[in-house]
Amino acid sequence: MTFLPASKIELKDRGQITEGAFAGIVIFNPHSIIDNATFVNPQRFPSGIKEVLVNGKIVVEKGELTSALPGTFLKKRRIF
Repeated sequence: MTFLPASKIELKDRGQITEGAFAGIVIFNPHSIIDNATFVNPQRFPSGIKEVLVNGKIVVEKGELTSALPGTFLKKRRIF
């Protein structure tokens, strides 16, 4: 899902789960996932997401946010 877009903008170490790469994994139940965000409250957390791992660290555990912030900002690269 993310390898093709990452490779198109030359992010060689992203978009796939391999040793040495930066990866994110979302574990969810496709039958119960619901977007709870609204225009009034756009930052409401979705239901049905059980676990989220970013770069090997758990950021959502049992549906609750942890204090981990392992992600990094990526510098915009020109692709044209």
